[in-house]
Amino acid sequence: MIKDLLKNSGLLVILAGVIILGIAVFTKVQTNTHLGISLGLIIVGLLGHIVVNKLVD
Repeated sequence: MIKDLLKNSGLLVILAGVIILGIAVFTKVQTNTHLGISLGLIIVGLLGHIVVNKLVD
């Protein structure tokens, strides 16, 4: 159970970044802060997903 949640934690962070980006686009309030936070979450989630899956398997 914990192992599966840990393996999917990177994907959850990526999803959070995409949701923030979607909210920024659909509300037409595209500030650098919203875009930077969403970009940061997507990159951290992608790198985290790669690293965690290499360590868990």
